[in-house]
Amino acid sequence: MVRFAVLTAPVLLSLHVLAISQKGFQVPIRPELFSPLIATKVQAVAESTPVPSVFPQYTDRTSGVWNYFELPFWTSGFFGGILYLLDTRSKLCPSKQADWLALGRNWSVSLLPLADDKTLDHDVGFLSYPFQAELLVNSGNKTAQTAVTKFAATLASRFSPVVNCTRSWDKTPGSTGPTTDDFLVIIDNMMNLEILFAAADINKNQTLRDIAIKHADTTIRNHFRPDGSAFQVLNYNSTTGAVIERKTAFGYADNSTWTRGQSWAIYGFANMYNRTRFERYLDTARRTASLYTSRLPSSGVPPWDFDAPSPAPADTASGVIAATGLLFLAQLEESLSPPNRTGAELWRNAAVTLLNSVTDLAWKPSWQSLLSNGTVNNRADPPNNSTGIVYVDYFYIKAGNMLLSQKLAPCPKN
Repeated sequence: MVRFAVLTAPVLLSLHVLAISQKGFQVPIRPELFSPLIATKVQAVAESTPVPSVFPQYTDRTSGVWNYFELPFWTSGFFGGILYLLDTRSKLCPSKQADWLALGRNWSVSLLPLADDKTLDHDVGFLSYPFQAELLVNSGNKTAQTAVTKFAATLASRFSPVVNCTRSWDKTPGSTGPTTDDFLVIIDNMMNLEILFAAADINKNQTLRDIAIKHADTTIRNHFRPDGSAFQVLNYNSTTGAVIERKTAFGYADNSTWTRGQSWAIYGFANMYNRTRFERYLDTARRTASLYTSRLPSSGVPPWDFDAPSPAPADTASGVIAATGLLFLAQLEESLSPPNRTGAELWRNAAVTLLNSVTDLAWKPSWQSLLSNGTVNNRADPPNNSTGIVYVDYFYIKAGNMLLSQKLAPCPKN
């Protein structure tokens, strides 16, 4: 188990270029989070094609070259999202490397028709990332407003007032032949509720907010074990709303804790508190975060499943998503009245320690991706692990931006 003590010894700080320092809190942080190599790599991919029609998802295991997937694969919005994140970073730490906003818009164009595709599942939230990001830059952009509104309508159409959730999948991925699948809800879906809030902001639509709240409340009731760990998949009876079974699709076993799912829960419930200020969501985010940090191995890098036999493949995706969620949670603790600075310090310390551990293991200067050792699906045949993944890079950059925007880390010197 990793214990997140505050590290202040000069010998430790000398190993790192940057340090966080706020209200007496100080912990070393790896400089790779702010490396100029991030922009160089992303720019090379972004400028490699004038009209993107396929999107990077994961790399090979040996040389880190991206594999590209056609639409509407669920990860297709992340690379455009990365470009918007680098536009944000260029404002936090002024640089003239690229016109990130123009590149982000270019990589979003081919996603627009998906907003009219009513066959899509809950991942419309991830697919909409570039359009949500555009609205942070230009809230009056009608194209982005329309896309966000349509993506949210697709997710809302999957809501059942009997189950009180939005349906995540129509069937378990990889399943063939008859199944017991009825109304499937996965913990990942917590991340996609933000599209409902974003559209509600545009259209003053309380119904969309209510759907997100009902989904989150049902998830609290049914998705968690007493220790705060999450099941990945719940199969509900669509007629009665009763739980038929709790299982996994990507974890080690039905009763195990798939670590990426746990990280989705941390961030998702932190966001629900941010959006509603309902105490139950903050409590759930804290419980999921406490479980996650308490079960990390001595390396500080999460395995793909906390209950998988050792040695288990690492999952840097789980690590960077959790770290971003922990930084979000720390920010929320600071926003309380009075601020919970002890809690904020705990989560920041945990987040930075996790980011450092992931960086130590997986930073790959020669790869197209930023990091290696992501686990896409360890249950696949053959297992898909030890790769770069586009959403690993997205959340790695996002975590760095959060540290910069909260004045917890300085801009690197050019």
